[in-house]
Amino acid sequence: MAVGPQVAGLIPRPRLRLWREVVVAYLRLTKPRIIVLLLVTTVPAMVLAAAGIPSLWLIAITLVGGALTAGGANTINCYLDRDIDRLMNRTRSRPLPAGRLEAEHALLFGLLVGAAGVLTLEAFVNTLAALLALGANTFYIIIYTVWLKRTTAQNIVIGGAAGAMPPLVGWAAVTGSLDLPAFILFGIILIWTPPHFWALALVYSSDYERAGVPMLPLTRGVHETTVHILVYAILLVVVSTLLVTSSAIGYLYLGASLALGGPFVFLAYRLWREPSNHHALRLFKYSLYYLALLFVAVMVDTLL
Repeated sequence: MAVGPQVAGLIPRPRLRLWREVVVAYLRLTKPRIIVLLLVTTVPAMVLAAAGIPSLWLIAITLVGGALTAGGANTINCYLDRDIDRLMNRTRSRPLPAGRLEAEHALLFGLLVGAAGVLTLEAFVNTLAALLALGANTFYIIIYTVWLKRTTAQNIVIGGAAGAMPPLVGWAAVTGSLDLPAFILFGIILIWTPPHFWALALVYSSDYERAGVPMLPLTRGVHETTVHILVYAILLVVVSTLLVTSSAIGYLYLGASLALGGPFVFLAYRLWREPSNHHALRLFKYSLYYLALLFVAVMVDTLL
């Protein structure tokens, strides 16, 4: 008896669906959205370092190496945090707490991907870029994830250094060294990180409390957290203008930094005056646009 097309067509689909789910699960472990933001801060640093557009091959291979390195670190973070991710509404659907992947497989995947990223940078870029990427991974995994995150409310203040490394990697990729503008770009991200994450922590404070993570809203209260956010927002605008002291960048960037920083400070001020999840979430979302557009301004100013 002939098999109907609707029955025959079902034969490969479950297997295909399973493979797709596995691939998507492994991809989610790498936290692609975070990787995109990291790469957005890498390219402008490369353009500024080169005072123009570097080799497209160099840009591409630096981004590949950086994405692999960051993806490996994010995966290991998911492996180490799988116990607390299971307790938080925001993270319980991630592949490991949801049981879609074996924890040991995820760890091996993270180690291999991270190593591939560092080796890519070493082989095709330069040793300094590879060492900086390796240092960022080590800091993020050991200092932040294993130690700071679960022990101190200053976890994100210190741990933010790992996420601030991409401009240094990009600068080193072009020049083979590090200079003052690269460190200013590093400082911008370092100071941007606390208000960005504290705004999110205000929205999900019950999650962090359930998981036992000592975020600032839990240890110091909502009011003091909003004060900290406002102070850091003002400091961020000040530090962002320091880049103009470099002869490599001009007043177009200065105007953009002030234009972008104004709303950041205003949203932080409004959150301080009227603490609410609504205002905290608006600040969190704006902070993402702020960082991306600020670094785009670095690139545009350099090219013009």
